[in-house]
Amino acid sequence: MTYPRNFSHIGLSVPNLEQAISFYSEVMGWYIIMEPSDVVEDDSPIGVMCTDVFGAGWEKFRIAHMATGDRVGIELFEFPNNEQPENNFEFWKTGIFHYSIQDPDIEGMVEKIIAHGGKQRMPIREYYPGEKPYRMVYCEDPFGNLVELYSHSYELTYSEGAY
Repeated sequence: MTYPRNFSHIGLSVPNLEQAISFYSEVMGWYIIMEPSDVVEDDSPIGVMCTDVFGAGWEKFRIAHMATGDRVGIELFEFPNNEQPENNFEFWKTGIFHYSIQDPDIEGMVEKIIAHGGKQRMPIREYYPGEKPYRMVYCEDPFGNLVELYSHSYELTYSEGAY
């Protein structure tokens, strides 16, 4: 029988691990479960596993692990010579283009994101104006990763069944 799987974690590439840890802990309230460490391309179990994923020649990177309040993992990767894409929002291309968090105080969270170097991409919008108080907004963290904020749970927001 098929049953719904739990979400385990998401991996984010950032230009500076310490700045990312600071942002995500101060703004999102996420906490460190594994301090930053170096991973190198070698014959260790983690080195071999990363070569399986990245292919040969990746050399090294830094990684830290954080967790959300509902125990979802956040892997932060800092690769040497990382590049900030010119457009980090290529929504028309296949792949993950954002992650989302829930906070009933969307305005306060947007202010925190901006105060810590991120930006707001759009006005806060209501899903069902005049009917239900479900609101959302897209922002960016200081590293260009898109984060969508919801005022209510995903299930509550979409259980209406139509826009």
